[in-house]
Amino acid sequence: MRFYTKQHQFYCGIDLHANAMYVCILDSTGEVVLHKNIPTRPKSLLKLIKPYRENLVIGCECMFSWYWLADLCADEDIEFVLGHALYMRAIHGGKAKNDRIDSHKIAVLLRGGSFPLAYVYPKSLRATRDLLRRRNHLVRKKSELFAHIQNTATQYNLPDPLGRIAKPSERGDLLKKFSDPIVRRMVEVDLLTIEHYEQLLGTLEWELERLTNRQAPIELALLKSINGVGRILGMVMLYEIEDIGRFPRVQDFVSYCRLVKPEKQSNRKSYGHSGKKIGNAHLRWAFGEAVVLMLKGNKPLQAQLQKLASRHGKGKALAILSHRLGRAVYFMLKNQVPFDQELFMRKGI
Repeated sequence: MRFYTKQHQFYCGIDLHANAMYVCILDSTGEVVLHKNIPTRPKSLLKLIKPYRENLVIGCECMFSWYWLADLCADEDIEFVLGHALYMRAIHGGKAKNDRIDSHKIAVLLRGGSFPLAYVYPKSLRATRDLLRRRNHLVRKKSELFAHIQNTATQYNLPDPLGRIAKPSERGDLLKKFSDPIVRRMVEVDLLTIEHYEQLLGTLEWELERLTNRQAPIELALLKSINGVGRILGMVMLYEIEDIGRFPRVQDFVSYCRLVKPEKQSNRKSYGHSGKKIGNAHLRWAFGEAVVLMLKGNKPLQAQLQKLASRHGKGKALAILSHRLGRAVYFMLKNQVPFDQELFMRKGI
């Protein structure tokens, strides 16, 4: 956990919402010089903080609506910091809670050096990352439709298997397998929606690859040198990491990717693990998928998996390889070198 510890003359905590925001400004002695609820409008905020703009820092929680505030502060040359929502909830939890109290606590955390930092993703790449996340969301929705068709076949106990319906060429006689016309219509609706998704996703993936080849072609090529990592997994890793230099150590990186389980200890006693949900869920998914794809047709790696599985079980063995792959990606991007499977398979990489 990293904290914001810089000293300023004024500290501004904002409890940010879609249509209103509560603003609290403290001076260097901790006295409240301004505490007011205003509309969520750039002009309203700039007008309110005008007397205190010199040597001011603004902080808010990492919620869904922080983009415009970060961009406004960058344009106006105002120091801006983003608070890690989960860490902040643990730090400033209290008996009473409302927007006025929260804005004051955010300002107090800023002034006291206890404001837990989240990463302010650069504006130039933010939209591409969000578009890629939206693409992944649509793929999951398409998968739900395939699952619904398979479940419908199970409900009516069809004698013949449906086959690999994820392939368009395998869907020719699919509707004929459902004798009930209403059920057939329901499956037809699913298929029409799937076809629309496939057409949309094909165009979207081409646009994303074109953007990536313009923004970070070298990094994408390095990631695609990993066996089993194609354009989609490569782009997910690339845009979720953004800049490997923001992680001082490899341990910080694998923790951010949710590839480790932080241990809870007190008085030299272990109390299990915590914090499994703190980190980037998209990277956790990407590394898990990458390891499974790496294993396909890869005899040396399959042998190593079997060896790990005999000691730890298959689930933990895959988690160990995912952690190892995360470490490998860190050094690949840091040193600008392609993937080396021999080095990857060495113990302790």
